[in-house]
Amino acid sequence: MDAKKVIAICQSGGEFVTNKDGSLSYSGGEAYALDIDHQTQLQDFKSELADMFNCTTDTMTLKYFLPGNKKTLITISKDKDLQRMLNFLGDSSTAEIFIMSEEAAARNVSNMPASRSSRTTVSEAVVPVVEGADVAAETGTVTDQNNLSAYETPLRVVPPGSSNDTHRKAAQQWENTITGVDQRFNSFSEFREALHKYSIAHGFAYRYKKNDSHRVTVKCKSQGCPWRIYASRLSTTQLVCIKKMHAHHTCEGAAVKAGYRATRGWVGSIIKEKLKVSPNYKPKDIASDIKREYGIQLNYSQAWRAKEIAREQLQGSYKEAYTQLPSFCEKIKETNPGSVATFTTKEDSSFHRLFVSFHACIVGFQQGCRPLIFLDSTPLNSKYQGVLLSATAADGNDGIFPVAFAVVDAETDDNWHWFLMELNSTISSTSQQMTFVADFNDGLKKSLAEVFDKCYHGYCVRHLAEKLNRDLKGQFSHEARRFLINDFYAAAYSPKLEGFQRSVENIKGISPDAYNWVIQSEPDHWANAFFGGARYNLMTSGFGQNFYSWVSEANELPITQMIDVLRGKMMESIYTRRVESNQWTTKLTPLREEKLQKETITAHTLQVSMSPHGGSTFEVHGEAVEIVDVDNWDCSCRAWQLEGLPCCHAIAVMEWTGRNPYDYCSRYFTVESYRSTFAESIQPVPDVDKPLPLTESSSQALSVTVTPPPTRRPPGRPKMKQPESLDMIKRQLQCSNCKGLGHNKKTCKTTLPLPSISS
Repeated sequence: MDAKKVIAICQSGGEFVTNKDGSLSYSGGEAYALDIDHQTQLQDFKSELADMFNCTTDTMTLKYFLPGNKKTLITISKDKDLQRMLNFLGDSSTAEIFIMSEEAAARNVSNMPASRSSRTTVSEAVVPVVEGADVAAETGTVTDQNNLSAYETPLRVVPPGSSNDTHRKAAQQWENTITGVDQRFNSFSEFREALHKYSIAHGFAYRYKKNDSHRVTVKCKSQGCPWRIYASRLSTTQLVCIKKMHAHHTCEGAAVKAGYRATRGWVGSIIKEKLKVSPNYKPKDIASDIKREYGIQLNYSQAWRAKEIAREQLQGSYKEAYTQLPSFCEKIKETNPGSVATFTTKEDSSFHRLFVSFHACIVGFQQGCRPLIFLDSTPLNSKYQGVLLSATAADGNDGIFPVAFAVVDAETDDNWHWFLMELNSTISSTSQQMTFVADFNDGLKKSLAEVFDKCYHGYCVRHLAEKLNRDLKGQFSHEARRFLINDFYAAAYSPKLEGFQRSVENIKGISPDAYNWVIQSEPDHWANAFFGGARYNLMTSGFGQNFYSWVSEANELPITQMIDVLRGKMMESIYTRRVESNQWTTKLTPLREEKLQKETITAHTLQVSMSPHGGSTFEVHGEAVEIVDVDNWDCSCRAWQLEGLPCCHAIAVMEWTGRNPYDYCSRYFTVESYRSTFAESIQPVPDVDKPLPLTESSSQALSVTVTPPPTRRPPGRPKMKQPESLDMIKRQLQCSNCKGLGHNKKTCKTTLPLPSISS
């Protein structure tokens, strides 16, 4: 029986009509046929239906008739319900399933953790029907323990007649959502939604006295007020009708003073359309608009949470994005052959890390970029937080070129090691010795040495300067710290040993402790005078600021959409630079061409003479005497070796000997090499938020279950901590009494002797 296939005739868009005998028939809409069996999972079934009928699984309700009973619709809400339906069908080979949208009900449901019922989170004014739950006759509260903790924070309503009453234009359209006895609704959800809007428009609060799947009784919350309403199902139909209503209040809005409760979901549904147009819609503006248009007073946190719900309704579920990761990775590899998209999970199936490198980026790096990679990380502000690790390169015009990136649950040595392993396997065909510019932490240093054979690790000078500044904080005045940082940067960029020593001696003159700090920080990993790799004078791991700006624009999106936004930015960047480079007529990229021309002008002021050593070695006289070895691409000023372009001394020799300076430029700076970097394109990945159809090649990958990581973003605005760079050094307090740092005269504890008074 388990192997038996049943044809599910799925219908949507029509309506039920009550026949004379009380039975229901469905007319209108469209229908599709699907195969289902006992192995079919409800969520997979819903996803396929959502794709067919262009709706969302969150607001979808499935119903069917029992055999021989066309009067009662049965709801399918879990996998067991689907299995029961197949059992009820017996030998029948077809089943009619009706797809209904519960948009009104969904708007009053907040996004609660998976451990709670999906039909929790309601207000005192909007309490949903909970299957199997008892309803207290007098209080109108649900006694199901799963729902007790789901009530919202009260939202105050401005009473009618106040100064804000004239501004509540938006709520005026809801004054007639409840008209009186005999008014009919398609469902209790629709009735509760209408009642909710009616109460806002008329400025009163209410409570449920009865609230179940057959009848609803509501009364005004104010003690002694006669307003009440009673609605129940029309027999033999699914319609809900108002049977009794006392439409007059005696409380005159006094009930509102006791507090009006509304759901974050309702507020989210109100602001959803505006948030779609203005993604930067601020919580304080949300609170202001809701108060002006509906008379409801929100505090900042309530508006912020409502915005989160609205954003999730627009962008999709953060949780579902993780379940779609296997399908998403398969789509990347299918649409961009040769790309790498892989992920890992923990033992409990929760997300651990995701690595992505597009084929166009891999080939572009191997064909036209210097063997130089910048490693950096940036925190993500999505619901489940995480960190983005990136490996970026520099194109021939010193533009950012992303090679690979990863989303990990936390920035740890283990995750960095994994990222470097994936990166190494991705660019393994690169035969040249790699140079990395990254932070100076021990874990990353160890991993680079283990993963990349004989690579060079250049410490990020910015990170080192920030650490030096932090370590010396409180010991020196503002001016002294500024001089120390300036001397440190001068030591790092100095191409010669003499310049390095001069700068560190300046540091020693200010502080022997700072001098010891600099000497012990392994200058062979960060100072040009000692570093053995080729950094081309690019000294910081934060080289790719454009890439991190892309991340900041998308880091609050669900994980699959964030990756797709980054893919779109990279795709656009590659196309734009390819088009721009087609207009270039020089041999070198514009930045390098300009640099070479400036060096050529300076070369005209220099004098060249043969070196006593002969051969290809020459002496160049200017402010100092430099030795140039043309054949070995070497100059004693070291600028040629550091930047990959002939310095003014080398150009002077080339012009004196009739050589062409362009023949002595690094190939990475040629327009030809630049164009090969951007020769390949990144292709779009369609239907990011939809699962991939199961095929033999992808069945194993798609069978993996991925759940969100246990870390979640705390409520409220994320705290941003800006790095304290050279331009952000704050001036220290200096006491005018004892001249000490870190306090002022008022808090000074030093007692100075009083001046003597002469007789």
